[in-house]
Amino acid sequence: MTRVELRQLRYFVAVAEELNFGRAAERLLIAGPSLSQQIKALERDLGVRLFDRDRRSVSLTPAGSALLPHTRALLEGADELQIRARRLSGSEPVRLGYVNWLPPDLTARTAAVAQVHIDAWVAPSHAQAARVAEGSLDLAVCWVPSSALEDLGLRARLIGADRLYAVAPGDATEEVPAPDTVVLLDDDTTSWSSWNAYGEALAKDTGSRVVRISDGGITGPAFFDHVRRIGGPVINSPKGQTTPLPSDLARRAVVGPEVHWTWSLVWRRSEVRSSVLSAVDALCDGVGDLGLQESGAWLPDCDPYRR
Repeated sequence: MTRVELRQLRYFVAVAEELNFGRAAERLLIAGPSLSQQIKALERDLGVRLFDRDRRSVSLTPAGSALLPHTRALLEGADELQIRARRLSGSEPVRLGYVNWLPPDLTARTAAVAQVHIDAWVAPSHAQAARVAEGSLDLAVCWVPSSALEDLGLRARLIGADRLYAVAPGDATEEVPAPDTVVLLDDDTTSWSSWNAYGEALAKDTGSRVVRISDGGITGPAFFDHVRRIGGPVINSPKGQTTPLPSDLARRAVVGPEVHWTWSLVWRRSEVRSSVLSAVDALCDGVGDLGLQESGAWLPDCDPYRR
């Protein structure tokens, strides 16, 4: 007897619920022709036709209607088995580091699959990626260029993104073209290596003007002082996105292009522990591309998610 895959059964349920192959394919994040082929293969393996379909409509056959509740029960049982197995394998905490941002629903997403321990050492992106590579962390949320993934032996999935804005003196809040902004680069590469690489790419691609500093003023009160001294819109780094602005400064959206920063969840390529890999899936499944592939969105050439 041909083996029926759980994946095919999930496809069957999605099409049965949508009664539309296009919508089901979008929901499953697969191509429409591939979904159709998988359903045909399932029908062949089961020896029954599950759907009546023509160019205008899709409907369940009597056999499909009879098998649907049993398929749902089978998938629920498989999901429960997987959750129980993950709990058993997750007795050792998964160590996760970050820079300044974490998904707000991290605990809810991972509770069923792993014990995720948030590391207390908040460090720059390049440092957190290096810690994952050498084994003192299992996962990290950070910005990482494609070259670092290769060099450090890491894998990455998109987990979040920020649209960066500019801060300018005065109370004007209209949009500002990216070529009319300033990007600060700091001489302290130990702390600001990732931001400097990003900022240099931003200036090269958009014409944003570079101003070099040496006081750590990429964020905090020193950043606001630099904005006042420069007298024009300065790109705010991801670390400053949620900081309240002084009353004499205003937030201005950057356009032409819209400037984005990505957050990756990184782990070792050699990782085999199900607790770590399950945590990756729990945190990243369903995130999508966060609008980064839309026209007008800018990412540097080195970003793993630039297309």
